[in-house]
Amino acid sequence: MTDSTQSTGATPAQGDKNLFQSLELDMRLLGMIGAFVIIAIGFSIATGGNFLTPRNIFNLTVQTVSVAIMATGMVFVIVTRNIDLSVGALLAVCSAVVAIVQVRLLPGTFGLEIGSPWIAPLAVLSGLLVGTLIGVFNGVLIGYQAIPAFIVTLGGFLVWRYAGWFLTGGQTIAPLDSNFILLGGAEGTLGEFWSWVIGILASVAAVWAVYSARRNRINHNFPTKPLWAEFTVGGIFVVAILGFVATLNAYAVPAGKLRRLFEARGEVMPEGFSQGHGLPISVLILVAVAIVMTVVARKTRLGRYIFATGGNPDAAELSGINTRLLTVKVFAIMGFLCGLSAVVAQARLQAHTTDIGTLDELRVIAAAVIGGTALSGGAGTIYGAILGALIMQSLTSGMGMVGVDSPLQNIVVGAVLVFAVWIDIVYRRKTGDI
Repeated sequence: MTDSTQSTGATPAQGDKNLFQSLELDMRLLGMIGAFVIIAIGFSIATGGNFLTPRNIFNLTVQTVSVAIMATGMVFVIVTRNIDLSVGALLAVCSAVVAIVQVRLLPGTFGLEIGSPWIAPLAVLSGLLVGTLIGVFNGVLIGYQAIPAFIVTLGGFLVWRYAGWFLTGGQTIAPLDSNFILLGGAEGTLGEFWSWVIGILASVAAVWAVYSARRNRINHNFPTKPLWAEFTVGGIFVVAILGFVATLNAYAVPAGKLRRLFEARGEVMPEGFSQGHGLPISVLILVAVAIVMTVVARKTRLGRYIFATGGNPDAAELSGINTRLLTVKVFAIMGFLCGLSAVVAQARLQAHTTDIGTLDELRVIAAAVIGGTALSGGAGTIYGAILGALIMQSLTSGMGMVGVDSPLQNIVVGAVLVFAVWIDIVYRRKTGDI
């Protein structure tokens, strides 16, 4: 007969736990959320409330996507005790290829006019392919030729950016295909209705994930949180998702732009009509990347091999893991994500520029480290890297809004990176991880 304690998944010791212990929340995650809240409140006060307006939150979200996508790949790179200093340069050369394909190659060689439905998909594929191939090349040099990742990617930092410069002749390439621009998020959004649909579906999925995790724990006789804690966690997810959607929907599309859209359809805009932007398409791309990368990290053999290798490379190799091939796969993923980030960044800017991706190496590595990825390898989370990217972009955006000069912004970002590594070392010493 099953007793009542086991049926609820609770244990007698849980009665002595405090709120945070009962919720079993990641203290590192709470620390990052707390840091973001402090940054947001501080800049909101400094800007007279402008930092937390729907418009700025929308812009902040769109600006974060490119770095956040690459940061998810950097987690795997750092977890395997490597580093990639070439991600910004790799983004630049992928962006150059994407721009040339859609503006010069396809229209000039194949006769496809700008606006053709084939332009955007082929341009995107070209960027993804180039990024993946360069990633494979880096992985082969590091994994099979035993050249340190620091040296390979430091060389790539110079090689790939200027390869992109030579491809475009140092010129800005524009205008881009209108369908392609939608991927940047600044122009491509879902609108209010479909944003609410996505938000509700995401909320249902989050609640189901909490319920499914609890059911699996009970089925395997593992300790579980009390029901009130499960409801609290699920409620936090729902409030966060729907609150985010409501905020983006509150950012209204300018009346002039709406009027032009109605005129393009041969209609007259009704008096007093308004419409919110809603979720940017680029954010949906980031969400898809986050889900895939999290599943890879937690549910696949590749993910288990990555973390096992980072935890102890010698033991992983002795256990039969092909660590050299694994290195190639990790850098191929990083290259693919750089290509995807190039697409998003270029579409947001609506042009390829020679300085695209400049200093993204710093931002991506900082995002991963601030998000809890251990430079010693073996530990890191995808959601932490994304939150780290959001913190970094919040700092940059907030300092820009209060008039801090760009050089000083980079000084602050560098200082934050060093501080984050120090905090990580102190935390791991206290928890016994090092």
